[in-house]
Amino acid sequence: MPLFPLPVRVLRALVVFCLLATVAVSHASGKPWPIKVVVVTTFEVGKDTGDEPGEFQYWVEREHLNEVLPFPGGVHVLRTNADHSILGVVTGMSLANAGPSIMALGLDPRFDLRHAYWLINGIAGADPQDATLGSAAWADYVVNDVAREIDPREAPKSWPYGLFAINAKKPGEMPPNGTTAGYGYPEVFALNAKLVDWAYGLTRHLALPDTSQMAEDRTKWKGFPNAQRPPFVLKGDSFASDYYWHGKLMTGYANDWVRQWTQGHGNFVMSNMEDSAIAEALTRLNAMHRVNFERVLVLRTASNYSMQAPGHTAVESVTAPYIAYIPSLESAYLVGSTVVHQLLAHWPEYEARTPGTWSGTAAAR
Repeated sequence: MPLFPLPVRVLRALVVFCLLATVAVSHASGKPWPIKVVVVTTFEVGKDTGDEPGEFQYWVEREHLNEVLPFPGGVHVLRTNADHSILGVVTGMSLANAGPSIMALGLDPRFDLRHAYWLINGIAGADPQDATLGSAAWADYVVNDVAREIDPREAPKSWPYGLFAINAKKPGEMPPNGTTAGYGYPEVFALNAKLVDWAYGLTRHLALPDTSQMAEDRTKWKGFPNAQRPPFVLKGDSFASDYYWHGKLMTGYANDWVRQWTQGHGNFVMSNMEDSAIAEALTRLNAMHRVNFERVLVLRTASNYSMQAPGHTAVESVTAPYIAYIPSLESAYLVGSTVVHQLLAHWPEYEARTPGTWSGTAAAR
C-alpha cells in the first residue's frame, strides 16, 4: 500500500489511461479495424447481459459482442464481435448525449468506418394513426424540433399550438429563406431512399412479437385502424425532440412539423430524443470522409404511443407503463438483425456498392 493513497479520481484516470494504452498497443501493429456495420442504440438499463434488457442487450447477447472496448468519449463501453464486423455503441439518451457520442466514435482512430453501414436501432413513441404497439418503422426522413415556442395560453386563439419555425411568425409558416440552416438549425435529414426501400423490402413480411396484453390494448383504439392491427413493419419518419412531449395536440404538431419540413413527402410515425443529433453528427463525419451518410438506416419500434387512447387523458397515457417494452426490443432486434445479417452475408458486393442502388444479383436476393 502506498504511503500516500491516490485520490479516487486519479485512480480512475489511470485505469482509463491503461485501458487506452492497451488498445493502442493492440492497434499499433496494424491498420484501424474495418467495421462493416455499426449498431447504434441509445440506452442500457443495467448490465449488458443477463438482466433486464435495454436497447443494447439483445444485440450483445445474440450477436456475441463479447469484446469490450473503452470509450472515454462516450457514455458506455463499445462492444464488438470476434471478427470485428459489428461494432455496437450506446449513445446515451437525449440529443445532448447522442450527437457527441457519435462524433467521438466517428473520430476514433481505432476504427475504419468509411464503408460501414449504420443502423440506428431503438424504441419510440408511435403515432396511432400509423402504427400499433410493437410495430417497426424504417425512416426516410429524420426531423428535429428547433423552434420558437410561446405558451399556448398567450398565443392567438386561432393557433393550434404555440410552436413555430425560427424566423417564421406563426405555426405552419416556413422561414423567409425556406430553411433555418443558415442559423445553425438544420431541420430535416433525408436518408438514402433506395437503401431504405431495400431494408423495408427485406423485412416487410416478418411476423413481429405480440402478446395478449397488447391485443387487449388494441381494442381501446376505435377510430384508429392501424393501432388495431397486430404489430407490423412499415415505413415512417422519425421526429427527434430534446424533451419528452406527449398527447393528441402535440402529436398533431409533430405531424404538421414533419410534413412542413419535408415539403409534404414525410409522415411522422416515431417520436424519440436522439435521431436528429445522430444524423447531424454523421452528416459532419460524412463531410470529413470518415463515414458514408448514404449508408445510414433508422429503425424505430413502438414501445408506447405518442398520445392517449380515446376516452383517456394525456396525463394518464404519459405516465402509464410500457406494456410493449420487451416486444418492442424484440422487434427492434428481429427486424434490424435481418438487415445486418444480409449485409454481412454478401459483404463483397455491399462493401463496394450500396444495396438498392444497382440491379446486381445480391440486390435482388
